[in-house]
Amino acid sequence: MIRISKHSLALLAGAAALLGACQREANSDVDTNVKETTAVANDADADGLPTTQSASVPVMAGDGSPKGNLTVTEDAGGIVVALAATGLPEGVHGVHLHTTGLCEGPKFESAGGHWNPSSKKHGRDNPAGAHLGDLDNLTVGADGSATLRFTVNGATLAAGTTSLADADGTAFVIHAKADDYKTDPSGDSGDRIACAVIAPAQAPKSA
Repeated sequence: MIRISKHSLALLAGAAALLGACQREANSDVDTNVKETTAVANDADADGLPTTQSASVPVMAGDGSPKGNLTVTEDAGGIVVALAATGLPEGVHGVHLHTTGLCEGPKFESAGGHWNPSSKKHGRDNPAGAHLGDLDNLTVGADGSATLRFTVNGATLAAGTTSLADADGTAFVIHAKADDYKTDPSGDSGDRIACAVIAPAQAPKSA
């Protein structure tokens, strides 16, 4: 049988108390470090790190019927345009950003010409092109559905010369035919069959 003296028990108790105090101090340091790290992250956000701007808008046919949804998101490189369309004619269709954020059917002439802040000619295959609003063709399947994702480099939703949200706003337009990527001013892409307002034209201020 092992005998432990009262003096030894006292030493063991003292050591246990000291170890517990050290552990509590270590845990306190860890908690403090975590709080400090969180505070730094929150301060960084408060100091104005870029926030993502995004807009989601309906795509409409000339008769007002819905043809899908368009999402426009700003990132570090420009504007990402993402389309999920339904009920469109099967085939290949030209799609462009247009200068005016106004979609009045049936022909959407209210959307104006192509968005072209740098005064280029139309089409990526045109030596003097392309418009900043020239996008890739959209391929629609037999079921009338289609998706498109395209980055417009340099475009923004904030103020500036390449802003989609200027005084006239901007529209997204789907055409009846394929864009040939070279013929000015619209790639011989035919009638405008669907439209979405990305940024609405601002109403004129009264005098």
